[in-house]
Amino acid sequence: MVESAGVAIADVIIDACVTQNSTSHPSLAGDMQSLSGLTSSIGALVGFSLSGFLVHLLGPKGVFGLLSIPPGLVILVGVMDREPHVRTFTYTQVSVKFLDACKTMWTTLKCGNFWRPCLYMYLSLALALNVREGMFYWYTDAKGGPSFSQSIFSIGAVGSLLGVLLYQNFFKSYPFRDVLFWTQLLYGVSGLLDLILLIGRIKWMPLLVLSSKLCPAGIEGTFFALLMSIDHVGMLSSTWAGGLLLHVLKITRTQFENLWMAILIRSLLRIVPIALLFLIPRTDPNLSILPPEMLRTEKGHDTHEYETLEMASLVNVT
Repeated sequence: MVESAGVAIADVIIDACVTQNSTSHPSLAGDMQSLSGLTSSIGALVGFSLSGFLVHLLGPKGVFGLLSIPPGLVILVGVMDREPHVRTFTYTQVSVKFLDACKTMWTTLKCGNFWRPCLYMYLSLALALNVREGMFYWYTDAKGGPSFSQSIFSIGAVGSLLGVLLYQNFFKSYPFRDVLFWTQLLYGVSGLLDLILLIGRIKWMPLLVLSSKLCPAGIEGTFFALLMSIDHVGMLSSTWAGGLLLHVLKITRTQFENLWMAILIRSLLRIVPIALLFLIPRTDPNLSILPPEMLRTEKGHDTHEYETLEMASLVNVT
């Protein structure tokens, strides 16, 4: 639990920085999310590829010791990160800022451009039933399945990496609705191709970019964490529903006769969110979605030294 909390705190801080820059530079929101997805996919690829080898070479305790190095590096980055010191800060401003943040949150939650995409993201994730437990047992079963080793999941990391590159180079300038329509359709048709996460990553990228554009100024980290919480509730609902489906179809570690039926039901439900795409705004993905007054900090006194940094696209399009 402590480890998860530490990872979550670091993740929220990074997401807040990315979201804040996405708000001030709307045309680069896709580039920043692509960069985040690229590093995540590379990390997953390295982890899946080396996990079995390291366990065999170092043993379980050695691997756990090795895994203590990345959190140490995160701490080192946090110590080395230079932030502007606010010399005129008074603690009486805390209550004022808190009230302003609450007003901004309530105003944003009532905005249709905010809650409609949130509803779509939750339903699209909840309807994609998670039957990976049954699929995992089938993948690795020596008798009833193909008997793959766990290293086969590194192929999924490669697919995720390719998905990020495809989105960055070909799809980031297309409207959210268009990208989500085709990826949702292919996501449902993919069926047994769960090991190839390419389509899933391309579907996930516009949702991340959209989420970064739904955060009002001044409370970017709080709102992005709220959006990711909604997504995780959707994933949790998907897992519960998928587990119930596996139970009803009597799919166990050794019984896979009805697995095809679970995959068929899951594939059909994956297509249902296409009917909900009207909840996604049809706007230019390079522009802001929230009203301009929600993207300005109160009284204009929140300035940061990194606002003077020059930012450029990852890929120059001529």
